[in-house]
Amino acid sequence: MSPLLIKISKDFATLFTTINPIATLALFAGLTASFTRAERHWTALRACIYATVILVVAMTAGQVILDAIGIHMHSLKVAGGIILFLFGVQMLFGTMDEKTGRSPEEGRDLAVFPLAVPSIAGGGAIMAAIVLTDNDVYTVPERIETGVVLLVVLFLTYLLLLFSDAILRVIGRQGASVLVRVMGLILCSLAVEIVLTALGVGGWTPGVPK
Repeated sequence: MSPLLIKISKDFATLFTTINPIATLALFAGLTASFTRAERHWTALRACIYATVILVVAMTAGQVILDAIGIHMHSLKVAGGIILFLFGVQMLFGTMDEKTGRSPEEGRDLAVFPLAVPSIAGGGAIMAAIVLTDNDVYTVPERIETGVVLLVVLFLTYLLLLFSDAILRVIGRQGASVLVRVMGLILCSLAVEIVLTALGVGGWTPGVPK
């Protein structure tokens, strides 16, 4: 497999698991149960647009902000890998399911909270967006490719939200819970790789014997 395809697959897996649309669709279905079809579609669209703006800003300006305050990218990768690992553990053991019980404050827009933040563009997704577009490691075309992958994942999230009721009827809430845990395991593995690569250890790191 070519290096580009490997990067695309890793970017997709990382962003898909951190954005976690499976858990979001369960939350969305519960919060918008009393909405009309048009209201549900409009809420889903706005939530994904808000999340897109947040994550694109993180990709384009996140490292600049970190450089301005003196945080090295290697430090961010180690910290980000640890945070992503903790997110994966929460997904794996089901503690993130508790967020489906959150209720928005009166007068708040559901599309903003809790759908766009923290469900779609949560801390893990923001951290992943910054780490995957490291200016010192990836070229401009590679960073653009990551941005395209992000938009694809967010578009898939939008489609899942549109058909949340039908999807949950097919797979059931237990099926959704199983999928979330599988994604948690994948995210834990990716997080470990991010940390070990940043530290320069591991059999796949150049210059290190297997």
